[in-house]
Amino acid sequence: MIRTPPTAPSRDLRRDVYAAGAAALLVTAAVLAGRHIQDTRRTLFVDWPPVLASWVPHTGPGTPAAVLTAVATVAYGPVLAARLPWRALLPAAWGTSVVWILSLALVDGWHRGVAERLTTRHEYLQVIDRFHDVPAALRGFTGHILLDSPDNWPAHVAGHPPAATLTFVLLDRAGLRGGGWAGMWCVVAGATACVAVLVALRALADEVLARRAAPFLVLAPAAVWMGTSADAYFAAVAAWAVALLALAVTRGSPGWAGASGLLFGLTCYLSYGLTLVALIAGAVLVLGRRGVRRRPVVLASLLAGLVVVPAGFTLAGFDWWEAYRLLVTRYGQGAGGIRPYGYWVWANLACAVLVTGPATVAGLRRTTVSLLRHRSGPRAGVRLAFLVSAALAALLVADLSGMSKAETERIWLPFALWLLPACALLPRPRLWLTAQGLLALLLNHLLLTGW
Repeated sequence: MIRTPPTAPSRDLRRDVYAAGAAALLVTAAVLAGRHIQDTRRTLFVDWPPVLASWVPHTGPGTPAAVLTAVATVAYGPVLAARLPWRALLPAAWGTSVVWILSLALVDGWHRGVAERLTTRHEYLQVIDRFHDVPAALRGFTGHILLDSPDNWPAHVAGHPPAATLTFVLLDRAGLRGGGWAGMWCVVAGATACVAVLVALRALADEVLARRAAPFLVLAPAAVWMGTSADAYFAAVAAWAVALLALAVTRGSPGWAGASGLLFGLTCYLSYGLTLVALIAGAVLVLGRRGVRRRPVVLASLLAGLVVVPAGFTLAGFDWWEAYRLLVTRYGQGAGGIRPYGYWVWANLACAVLVTGPATVAGLRRTTVSLLRHRSGPRAGVRLAFLVSAALAALLVADLSGMSKAETERIWLPFALWLLPACALLPRPRLWLTAQGLLALLLNHLLLTGW
């Protein structure tokens, strides 16, 4: 009997499955090795490595909505993303993302899943009263970072520049007090990140790829940790900084460039690690270099906007560099100084697989192929691959730095969201969307996550 050789599409699909299978093995190894280390040495400080979670199978009030949203997105997402007018697609993606994130959070119930997440002893709402005099709090901020300092800040306050805490202080001053409002702020604001990524993809690659990516950005397993985590809000600010920069370089708009610079400056004062978003911004500038060359005022506007937030905080008395130096010391004083780098440097990547899902792993395989064949491949696909690769580089630098040992399922959200567009290169989107949605549902219903 003569065997027909497999076609190129079937070979590619098989390789996609192999890549996803290899990622599943990485996660399995991280779970088994992590359980052994934690059971014998107790040095990981997580109950269900590699993520901060406990094995607690459960359902909740959000379960029906989460299942329904996943099924509807798998069934109708690709078709609607291809057919809806662009101006309708963006709010539809945002709305569906809000429902997906919130329904997953509500699997744990309103209080545990939303209202209490940002009120625990490590979180921002614990220090609202200490910011009644904001200028004085900024001037004295670095004096409370170290564990042995008087009235040291809670972990998340000390671990971030003060713009993170000030966000929740401003919400409180506006009358939106308590964990419920803070949690919903993170959910609603964080969900806009998918819209920002779509805007950037359309500007830098093309609309077809942006539309193909839309259902994957909505149904991302990352939603498990976006509701409710302040890192979801940070991810949205960073994503809009990149999106506005993409509009600026492709349209030659100084206004968009200035707004992008403002958001990039804010991003650096929300989280120290988000300075690595500069790698993604650099990729945008490379992709839009022709527009920048035609209108150098775009770059000038970007730089002018970029200095506004740092200048404001510096004039108010906050020293970013001194704060970061002290944070490195505090990191060594706490769990960060005990958690073994040799485990987390690769187990963090297993966390990234859980956050982005098997479809993203398969998509990253295809982006690698696109870059290797950049001379003969579709131009839009190569541009998308270049942008995704920049995000992957930022994630890997964060990993190698040793300042992200554990809890990267939330810390790396701002980078992970830019890996999801790789899924636009995949055929059979419903198959891969099913895998994404199923993973998120299993994670949220089998584990009681810390975020």
